[in-house]
Amino acid sequence: MTLKFAANLDDLNPDEPYAAMGDKEQIALYLVDGEVYATHNVCTHQFALLSDGFLEDGCIECPLHQGKFDVKTGAALCAPVTAPIKTYRVHVEGGAVMVEL
Repeated sequence: MTLKFAANLDDLNPDEPYAAMGDKEQIALYLVDGEVYATHNVCTHQFALLSDGFLEDGCIECPLHQGKFDVKTGAALCAPVTAPIKTYRVHVEGGAVMVEL
């Protein structure tokens, strides 16, 4: 397990995705009901950035074709997406959002 700094907690807004980098991977962060979640930032359908999408009720909608993923589990929730997105464990330490890579 390698923890990498992804963002300051103050940078995150409820129901608004946040783009971050972890080593060579693009990561999207989400603040949902006071908890921080992290997924890969690229849609499994057509490679759009999920951080440019619409976040509602713990689901991120891809900005390209409106496929949805659960940010907690990475599950694909509706067409056209069928493959899940990778999720990462998150640790918040002293206001720093750390992601397990």
